Amino acid sequence: MTNKLANYLENLKNCLRIDSAAKDETIREISTHLEDSSQELKEGGLNEEEALRIATLKFGSVQSIAQEICEVHNQGSWWEAFFAALPHFLVATLFVSYYWQNTTCLLLVLIATTCVVIYGWRHNQPVWLFPWLGYYLLPVIVTGILLIYLPQGWTWLAALVYIPLALFIVAYIVRQTTNRDWLYTLLMLVPILVVFIWLTSSSTGGQLLPISAQLQENTLLLAGSFIILALATIAFIRAKQRWHKAVALLISASLILFSLALTNRANIGLGAGTILILSLLILVIPAWMQLKPQPR
Repeated sequence: MTNKLANYLENLKNCLRIDSAAKDETIREISTHLEDSSQELKEGGLNEEEALRIATLKFGSVQSIAQEICEVHNQGSWWEAFFAALPHFLVATLFVSYYWQNTTCLLLVLIATTCVVIYGWRHNQPVWLFPWLGYYLLPVIVTGILLIYLPQGWTWLAALVYIPLALFIVAYIVRQTTNRDWLYTLLMLVPILVVFIWLTSSSTGGQLLPISAQLQENTLLLAGSFIILALATIAFIRAKQRWHKAVALLISASLILFSLALTNRANIGLGAGTILILSLLILVIPAWMQLKPQPR
C-alpha cells in the first residue's frame, strides 16, 4: 500500500463516526476496492501514482464518502430505537405508577440498568447503549450534588473521597463515548441535564425542597418529560443524517428544560438560570454545526 493510499484511508477512518468493528471492515473493503481500481488503471498504461490519483478521484472525496457511509451505518433499526428509548419509558412509568417511592423497585431498576450497560459496553457499544449509560451515570452525579446538603463539616470530607472518583468515572465514559461520536455523548447526557436542572430549580435559598413533595407535585410533568426523551431517542436512532439527530435532541431537550423552568420559575436563581442557558448551548451549538453544509 502506497503512502498516498494509506493517508487517504487514514483520513477517511478519522471522519467515520461508526462503531470500531464496522469502521475497520469498511476501511478494508475500500482499500481492496481502490487497490483493484488502481491496478486496472496501471494495466492500462498509467504509472502507480497517477493510477491511484484517478482511482481515489473517481471514488470520491473523504468527506463525501464518510458522510454516505455514516448515513448508512448510523440509522438504527426499529428494535434498536425502541431499546434505546426503553430506559426513558421505564422512568416515566416509575413516576406515573408512583413506584419511585419503592426502594426495592428503584434498586432493581438500577441493577438492571447496570447489567445492560455492562453488556453493551463489552459488546462494542451498540447504538442503543448510550441512553442507558446516561441513567447509569445519573446516580453518580446526583449523589455528588446532594453532598452539598450534608451537615457542615461532613461536606468537605465526603467531597474529598467521592468527587475525584465520580469525576474519573464520568470523564472516562464521556471520553470513550466521544471517541465513538460526540452526538452519542449528547444522547447520553440529555437525561442528566434534565434531572440536574430539575434539582437545581427545586431549591430555595440553597436548600432542596422536600424531594417527595416535589415529585408528587410534578409527577405528570416529569413523566411527560421522559416520554418526550423516549420519542426523541427513537427519532435520533432512526435518523440517517447527523443534523436530524442533533435537532431531535435539541427540540426535545428545549421543550423539557423550558417547561421545567416555567414550572419552577419562582425557585430559579442566578445559578440555576445560568445552568439552564449553558445546557441549551450544549445542544444548540452541535445542532448548528451539523446544519453547516458538508463539502462534497
